[in-house]
Amino acid sequence: MELSIFDKELLNYLQGNIPICSRPFAKMAAELGTDEETIISRIRALKAEGYLRRIGTFFNSNNLGYVGTLVALKVSPNEIAPVAEAVNKYPEATHNYEREGKYNLWFTLLTRDKNHESDILNEIRNLPGVEDMLKLKSNKKYKVNVQFKLN
Repeated sequence: MELSIFDKELLNYLQGNIPICSRPFAKMAAELGTDEETIISRIRALKAEGYLRRIGTFFNSNNLGYVGTLVALKVSPNEIAPVAEAVNKYPEATHNYEREGKYNLWFTLLTRDKNHESDILNEIRNLPGVEDMLKLKSNKKYKVNVQFKLN
């Protein structure tokens, strides 16, 4: 599917302008010159086509009491896809990506407490193909706001 001009405008809008109100898609529709159902149907189509992964908010996880960590896995090459799929099933896993090098699958984990984090990491550590795991705590947080302008 090729992106239409409207799809690009919608994707640009979704990256930082979602209104906080009882009917955000209706308000978006009014601002983009269409109707609420069109907004909802285009978002569903863009998600189904892989242009849109999720719509959600960012929050300060530390202030809310959550524990975050970056995890690097060494996974046997023939098991990367199944391990990645298993990691993706955890709602606490936010980013998950393959990298070159000894530790070839990296993800971030955001949990309600250290015990829950430990439980999940133990389950992942025991997946077939996982040979080693590094748990990398951050010393300082940097928040980067990346937005892609589609023309």
